[in-house]
Amino acid sequence: MKKIYGAFTVFLAVALFASFLISCSDDDKYTEPDDLPIATDDVSTYTAGNTAVINILDNDTTGDLVNPASVSLVNGSDTDSNGTLDRREITGEGIWTVNATGVLTFTPAMNFLSSPNPITYTVQDNQGNISNAATVSLTVISGVTVDLSLVPYPKLSDYQFFVGVMKDQNPTLGVLPYEPASSLFTDYALKKRFVWMPEGTLATYNGDGNVLELPVGAVIIKNFYYNNVQPSNTTRIIESRLMIRKSTGWIFAEYVWNDEQTEAFLDMNGSTTAISWLDQNNISRSTNYRIPSEGECFVCHKSNEVAVPIGIKPQNINVPYNYITGSQNQLAKWVQMGYLENNLPSNILTTVNYKDESQPLDLRARSYIDINCAHCHRNNSHCDYRPMRFAFEESADLVNMGVCVDTQDMSGFPSALGKIVTPGNINRSMLHHRMGSTDPAVMMPLIGRTLVHEEGLALIEAWINSLEPCE
Repeated sequence: MKKIYGAFTVFLAVALFASFLISCSDDDKYTEPDDLPIATDDVSTYTAGNTAVINILDNDTTGDLVNPASVSLVNGSDTDSNGTLDRREITGEGIWTVNATGVLTFTPAMNFLSSPNPITYTVQDNQGNISNAATVSLTVISGVTVDLSLVPYPKLSDYQFFVGVMKDQNPTLGVLPYEPASSLFTDYALKKRFVWMPEGTLATYNGDGNVLELPVGAVIIKNFYYNNVQPSNTTRIIESRLMIRKSTGWIFAEYVWNDEQTEAFLDMNGSTTAISWLDQNNISRSTNYRIPSEGECFVCHKSNEVAVPIGIKPQNINVPYNYITGSQNQLAKWVQMGYLENNLPSNILTTVNYKDESQPLDLRARSYIDINCAHCHRNNSHCDYRPMRFAFEESADLVNMGVCVDTQDMSGFPSALGKIVTPGNINRSMLHHRMGSTDPAVMMPLIGRTLVHEEGLALIEAWINSLEPCE
């Protein structure tokens, strides 16, 4: 019995030892569970009109080590046939691409100045495991730089008002184009106008015929250019005039464009430049275009000897404008942009486009005279000593337009010009005579042009001929 028990004991010990060996062998083959890669959402900003670059893997630090070359953009396309979706184009917004190092780039479409819709991506680890889908969100910001302690800057580009090639004049985020119903004549120069205001500020209504009260930091931009410039039928921008609202009031900043059309430089001294072009009727025209000095700017832009803007009045911009997003009333657009208080009256006395022959002749004439002459011929302005009051809200009274009103100063003028406006007779109307002159001692407006505005003069001639005789 003892012998059998001893043998059994030996057998049991051997079996346990073998089991232990097998168990150790299985432990040697054990591996830890494989961690999955984890992608983390990214939030960033980009400057309107510029490319955005984001290293989306920088914050993907939890989970398994990721392979940068394995990033795939959800709903994207595989442009290099390597199995990853490295490009995604969203119509109207732009193109997203990712490279082999995991760097994501967003290139906005032309004139896209908004925050793009978020996109998602996945990434793999070295074992081929795919992460969750993480979201990338971009918020657009304006690149405009206006430091009131430093302006006016030496170069127009320093403000960053435009995106892309500066001469194309494509405004960046927050730079709003505008156009008055009628335009000031400046030797047939074309104009592009813009306004910019600091974030969180807005203009206030101050009457139909009064300039909107723009906030401190606001900038008004007006570019003067010609198309079909000879001899090469090119476009040439001559100058950009800025008015900047400081805490102490408005200042002028005049920028003259170089011949290469790559930059405009601050020049407040005034100058002339020769230019020849073909007009809309393919007629050749030329002039020595006058770029105004600071003092010349002030002659027209003053009230009570304080610098003020001219064109940004509700009466002038209460008309549609063709924005990139479609046609819209300009005042409504300003309100929508947060650039104007939403407290406008329901009815605004509005000027018309003097070129629009469907409008009544008297409204066309009054609108033309308002935009070209009223800034001087009104109270507390350069020519307030004259009897005419050419502002649109005053000119319905024909006396304010000079009709049948005696000319005050006849020195050097023919005696026939005894009335400012003689109904039915342009040859006896001082207004027509001065508009038709280029003599600096005679012409009106007295600055801002070197040529006669033939179309404007014809309009005023038609208006004079339509008037009833003086009593």
